[in-house]
Amino acid sequence: QVQLVESGGGWVQAGGSLRLSCAASGGTFSRYSMGWFRQAPGKEREFVAHISRSDGTAYYADSVKGRFTISRDNAKNMVYLQMNSLKPEDTAVYYCAVRSRPYYADSRYEYDYWGQGTQVTVSS
Repeated sequence: QVQLVESGGGWVQAGGSLRLSCAASGGTFSRYSMGWFRQAPGKEREFVAHISRSDGTAYYADSVKGRFTISRDNAKNMVYLQMNSLKPEDTAVYYCAVRSRPYYADSRYEYDYWGQGTQVTVSS
């Protein structure tokens, strides 16, 4: 059983930056690929970014490409999401997730464990 705890959310003005962190425990972190998703009120949970388990290959949703960067530190069992040039439409609860299979996926149904989420609010 893998446990995930997100942190780093908060309130920021448009154009600002936040860095989200996700701490993993209870499994062999280096064996998992990791993802970030977000869910705004009244909307479906949507894919934000994915990072591979070994070489750090990253994939992004078109809506965040060029503004967000996903990274991981396998020695610390951590995954991060650096968010720059934030927009009001980035407002959502952000979740990190574990995918036990090695290949990229952008569907939430392909991820096996989830954190509790952290709120990000971007004001205009």
